[in-house]
Amino acid sequence: MPRKRKKKKHSKNRSSKLKKNFLEESYRKSWQYLKESRIFIYAAVFFFLFFILIGFFVPAPEIIELKILEFIEEMLQKTEGMSQWELVGFILLNNAQSAFFGMVLGVMLGIFPLVTAVVNGYLLGFVAIRVIEADGILTLWRLFPHGIFELPALFVSIGLGLKLGSFIFRESKWESLKNYFFNSLRVFIFVVIPLLILAALIEGSLIFFLSN
Repeated sequence: MPRKRKKKKHSKNRSSKLKKNFLEESYRKSWQYLKESRIFIYAAVFFFLFFILIGFFVPAPEIIELKILEFIEEMLQKTEGMSQWELVGFILLNNAQSAFFGMVLGVMLGIFPLVTAVVNGYLLGFVAIRVIEADGILTLWRLFPHGIFELPALFVSIGLGLKLGSFIFRESKWESLKNYFFNSLRVFIFVVIPLLILAALIEGSLIFFLSN
């Protein structure tokens, strides 16, 4: 009987060690791939910031402004009456979908992640100028907690999507595509998702407590 317990304990320790090694190796490979992809992530940041400025300083055509306001109103209606944890789940699901598709659809020459950077940047600039017009520039600090984890996750996803689309310019296209895809998926699971969970917890809690 003691031998069986000892064997079971040894097996459990070994399993725990393997899981720990797997997680450590996965994180190591994820951060290594991020370093290798930094030029694409910088490009994502550039496009995003550039279109924030466009949204902030360039007045939107009336039809676009109406569409954006309709979209914001629709989102407010969807989240109305939600509990704190329902808000967290809603925000996490939306952000995860946006980040995931912004990354994997980069396979189409990087067009979709580029559009994602442009649209999200423009929306943030659009919202920022209207917040200032309504309540003054000091109210912009309220936007900061919403983006502290969400924006890095978005930049990483868009950057990896841009890199994924660059497989077409590689000599070994199929091998490059496989390599980029599986590395991007690893980063999404071990880096992007944790960032989005933190972002959803902060954003959902802030929205809930500020609206009650």
